[in-house]
Amino acid sequence: MITKEMKIEEVIQKHPETVEIFMKYGFHCLGCASASFENIEDGATVHGIDIEKFIKELNEIIKK
Repeated sequence: MITKEMKIEEVIQKHPETVEIFMKYGFHCLGCASASFENIEDGATVHGIDIEKFIKELNEIIKK
């Protein structure tokens, strides 16, 4: 299960299928330095994303 406290890079490494959702929400710099230390909640805040909806979609895609 993906949580908002997880690092972006960690999620992408464990679940590469989530890249599709990150891109959908405007996370176009998944390989940048921020992705290695920034958690999902911080990234969502910067991008003005509804964190609950975003986490729900990330968890839905890894269940497939």
